[in-house]
Formats: sequence, structure tokens, C-alpha cells
Amino acid sequence: MALEVPGEDPIVFDLGTGLRLFGDTQPTDGTFKGTALVTHIHWDHVQGLPFFPPIHQVGAALDIYGPHQEEGPLGEVFGGLMCRPYFPVHFSELEGDVTFNDVTDEDVKIGRAKVKVRPVPHNGPTVGYRVDWDGVSVAYISDHQAPHDLKSIAPSVLELADGVDLLIHDAQYTPAEFAKKETWGHCTVDYAVHVAAEAGAKRLAMFHHDPSHSDEDLDRLLEMARCAALHVGLPEVFSSYERLSVQLGE
Repeated sequence: MALEVPGEDPIVFDLGTGLRLFGDTQPTDGTFKGTALVTHIHWDHVQGLPFFPPIHQVGAALDIYGPHQEEGPLGEVFGGLMCRPYFPVHFSELEGDVTFNDVTDEDVKIGRAKVKVRPVPHNGPTVGYRVDWDGVSVAYISDHQAPHDLKSIAPSVLELADGVDLLIHDAQYTPAEFAKKETWGHCTVDYAVHVAAEAGAKRLAMFHHDPSHSDEDLDRLLEMARCAALHVGLPEVFSSYERLSVQLGE
């Protein structure tokens, strides 16, 4: 998932397997420059890095931001995932330059973009991001451990999502699924709608779908979410899917 503004280097959200498809749209001649905002380092959010075509060229550069880990700096811990015997190539062996920046609760500037980083409840060190860029705001809260009551919302989450043009939010479970997996680090579709409405977001993109859900299941959950959105005054809800492109601003 990536944000692109004409004349600026792209900003990528997380480093999942979709990074390969995004890489196919980027230059592979060593001129690529970009930033990745990583929420946490569970496998499904970091496995794409070695399969990103642009980073296999001398001169390419990827600047990675993510939360400091309990076991040490982000780069060191990330290196423990991408090394033998788990993977044959360490990130330092890639031909392009990969750098790591530890962030947990701060504001940073990337090009013309203003990026707000705040902690998000999940399993292990996790953050969410808000990007304000050329008059448009996007919040990315990919993995969000909902509270047992499915009502209270962490102040840090509300701060990230406050009035954003687009909120990309975890919407993995039905209520019945959450009842069985309520400590697994995710939330229900209804809770995602609740967060978006309480924060005053203009659009909600349902994200981090359960891999066991079929396309038909996702269509049904989307209709449920849209019905819930009508009752709380949330203007627009849609379901994320591969290769989806959303135009924001003029």
C-alpha cells in the first residue's frame, strides 16, 4: 500500500508481500527513492522487502521507519528475521541502500509530508501513522487490538484518525470471530466503523481482511459496515482490495 504525490518520492505503508506488485510500477534502474512506514514487524508486514525489485539495484534507497523493539533497535531485530537459516540474504546484502529509523511517539517530516507516529494497541510494539501531504490526510492503523467491550478507543488512535480524509483501518473479524480470538490483536468490522465515526474520518477503508474470508464474505461484511455507518454518520466505507487506487484531493 503506497501514497504517491507528483514530484515526491513515494511513501509505502508496511512491507508485506504486496510490495512486489508495487515494485513492478517503480523504476528498476537504481533511481528509486522511497520511504516505508512500518507499523510492526510481524511476518505479514515485513516479508516483501527482499522481493521488491527496485531495491536490487545500486543507487536505489529505501528509508524505513518503525517502532523500537523490546529486543533492541528496529534494524537489528529486523535483521534477525531476514537472515540464515530463515532467509538466504540479509538486508545489508541488497544492492540498494536500506536504512532504519526507530519511531514510537513523535512527529517527523518526509519531503513535504508531515507524519505523525503514535502507539496503537496490538501484540508487541506497534504504531499507527497519520500522513498530511499536500492538503490531504491519511491515517493507517493496520493492526488494532480492540478492547473487550468494543467501545473504548485509545486516545492515540483518535489523534491519528482525527478528521482524516481517509482512514485505513483493521477490520478483520465478525463479532462471533472476535469472541474466539479477542486477544489476537485485531478488531471487528463494527469497531472499525466506530473508530472512524468517533474520529470524524471522511472515508473508511476496511483493511487486514481475515484470510479465511471469501470475496462473498467481504461483500457481506461491507454491506453490514455501510449499514452501521449510516447510523453513526460516517460518509463513506469501502473494502480494500489488491490494486485498488483511490484519488484524494484535486
